[in-house]
Amino acid sequence: MIVDVHTHIFPPEIIRERERYLARDAWFGRLYANPAARLAGAEDLVEAMDAAGVDVAVTFGFGWADQGLCRLANDYVAEAVRAHPGRLVGFAVVNPAQPGAEAEVARTAAAGLAGVGELMPDGQGYTLGDVTTLAPLMEAARALGWPVLSHTTEPVGHDYPGKGRASLAAAVQLAARFAETPLVLAHWGGGLPFYELMPEVRRTLANVYYDTAASLYLYDDAVFRLAAGLAGSKVLFGSDYPLIHPKRFLQRVRASGLEGEALAGVLGGNAARLLGLSGRHT
Repeated sequence: MIVDVHTHIFPPEIIRERERYLARDAWFGRLYANPAARLAGAEDLVEAMDAAGVDVAVTFGFGWADQGLCRLANDYVAEAVRAHPGRLVGFAVVNPAQPGAEAEVARTAAAGLAGVGELMPDGQGYTLGDVTTLAPLMEAARALGWPVLSHTTEPVGHDYPGKGRASLAAAVQLAARFAETPLVLAHWGGGLPFYELMPEVRRTLANVYYDTAASLYLYDDAVFRLAAGLAGSKVLFGSDYPLIHPKRFLQRVRASGLEGEALAGVLGGNAARLLGLSGRHT
């Protein structure tokens, strides 16, 4: 089973009226002001999955600052999940720094979603180390058995739209405080897997996973083999579609030197265990 744990879809009205939404959300404006930054809908995603041989994709909207826009995104994702049973797993975008986050988690659980993400701390007005702000959301996710997926960034390297502040120490603080809530850190957790060589950090991060989203723009392809050796069954394939097409991404992962069980785990086995998937979901 091939599972892509990090994809984005947008309601037709946001795609159609892009300029209006660029003005409504500053962080969205940073990421999508360039017309070449593609927005995709649910049918686009499923078509890309079919072309790449992806069985299941976790999908979500954008981490809007406004809770009302989060609800709009979540309604579209829930509709997409119902339209493509067995192919799409929906996560709920919420802003934990705004009123209504817990209620939105409950509402989306009833609508068939299965996790929280992608949190966007820089764009939503908090840090991952702000455990007081995040506590209600993390506890609500724990009660549902939901993973929480968050944007994270590396402390070095080039700047780019949406990079934001480095968040390694904050992510460790969050993981320590909410050890029972599975936490998926996007974009290799900003390099955090390499700190799992420190025994005390490895213990703290026992319930933390890392997705590969946007790797092709950030790291040499050796990262797949090296990080899988460090974090083992906690590495999850994520393309960040539509930023990168999953077919292109999968070709690079398969050519990276990963083999056998390690490759199968990264491409889907690890995510299947985390998400409770079984069999071939097509």
